[in-house]
Amino acid sequence: MSAIPRTVDPVLALESTYAQLPASFYSRVAPTPVAKPRLLRLNRALAERLGLDARALASEAGVAVLAGNRVPDGARPLAMAYAGHQFGGFVPSLGDGRAVLLGEVVDRDGVRRDIHLKGAGRTPYSRGGDGRAALGPVLREYVISEAMAGLGIATTRALAMLETGEQVYREVPQPGAILVRVAAGHVRVGTFEYFHHRGDSAAVRTLADHVIARHYPDCTQAANRYRALLDAVVARQADLIARWMLVGFIHGVMNTDNTSITGETIDYGPCAFMDTFHPQTVYSSIDHAGRYAYDQQARIGWWNLAQLAGCLQPLLADDEQAALASAREAVNAYAPAFESAWHAGLLAKIGLATTRDGDHELAFALLSCMSAHKADFTNTFRGLCDAVAGDPASDAELRALFDDAPAFDAWAVRWRARLAAEARGDAARRAAMRAVNPAYTPRNHRVQQAIDAAVLARDLAPLEDLLTVVVAPFEDHPSLAALAAPPLPHEVVRQTFCGT
Repeated sequence: MSAIPRTVDPVLALESTYAQLPASFYSRVAPTPVAKPRLLRLNRALAERLGLDARALASEAGVAVLAGNRVPDGARPLAMAYAGHQFGGFVPSLGDGRAVLLGEVVDRDGVRRDIHLKGAGRTPYSRGGDGRAALGPVLREYVISEAMAGLGIATTRALAMLETGEQVYREVPQPGAILVRVAAGHVRVGTFEYFHHRGDSAAVRTLADHVIARHYPDCTQAANRYRALLDAVVARQADLIARWMLVGFIHGVMNTDNTSITGETIDYGPCAFMDTFHPQTVYSSIDHAGRYAYDQQARIGWWNLAQLAGCLQPLLADDEQAALASAREAVNAYAPAFESAWHAGLLAKIGLATTRDGDHELAFALLSCMSAHKADFTNTFRGLCDAVAGDPASDAELRALFDDAPAFDAWAVRWRARLAAEARGDAARRAAMRAVNPAYTPRNHRVQQAIDAAVLARDLAPLEDLLTVVVAPFEDHPSLAALAAPPLPHEVVRQTFCGT
């Protein structure tokens, strides 16, 4: 008898390696259909990279799939189970309370990517919630995740944003929406914690084997694949968090359930990019103690990895003490890896191609001066790019960013003396600096303006303008130069909020 041919969905042909894991890893659940889905934005460039047909996705049948009103042929939708430390306190059961993993596609580079619907309705992990998302937080995640991709920082991506035609209630009624999220994977530190804290060592091993096979296949060549996995995750997290800090990004909710095993930035809730620089900056309305402040992110990254190491520890060696020593050794590699990436990034931002004694102190002195004199983070570093040649107009614009311009002048004398010790010319140095110092980030007040326009006036023009600059943040956009300006006093956004 001949085999029955496999059905290939004309809109979205999906596979699912995660659905092949034991049933304890997830709950099978389909998205809850919505009343009147409307495609607000399709990321056509990302669709092309994924090997998807943008026209099919934008069609009526495609919108039905993206909204969760139709499950693609062959898909095995599910909600993932996980736990997590939230602000330091352990919650043994969290899971996808408002999201559904539809399945996976293999992109044009041969990389498997998850297709995830956020705001897709109730799941067994909703804990009394409605499982939905409001348009404001969906738009926010769309913009900031695409901005991170533009900055070259590992991140989940936004494939589409849809309105549901329904209202959700977050203190007041708001338009409902769905974000179609793309990621290398959605396994978190909290996924390992879910099984470890249940004493299910077999499931921890199964999960580790799955992660290695899909995300870290080189680990199979190591003497101990699980130690190699831990080493790889530590290295990626160290690099990721250094990259966040080099562009003034504050995640805002670095819980272990928001820490991706793949090293991608995930779950853009109360996150923000700094305007005026201060190392203790907190925007998140729920971070009352400043646990996830800008200058705490490196430490919290280490703490989160220590939780992962505890989960993997039994797999590192048969002897308990040897396993503990191996776990500690792996986690202790985080600090030097972070510092190396952070220091190298800072020196590149101030235009140094070589390293000499005193260079790190020079970079930190600039940060101290920025903090003491209320300088804008993004514009200060971008301004340095044009100041390397000593142009009076560029110098004036840069000095104006500081409350006390002479304090900056004193630092600049040291800086220019150090630049003069390198053979690189001004043009080459300026080009290198412009490649690491963005002109644009999604500033909080601009994101809020785009949200207000979309929610209150059904106007997506501010969103499109903002996306134009943040997906190409190192380029000049003369017609949209106002989007690089810091907020006026009445525009300052001091708090950001979780989408739930």
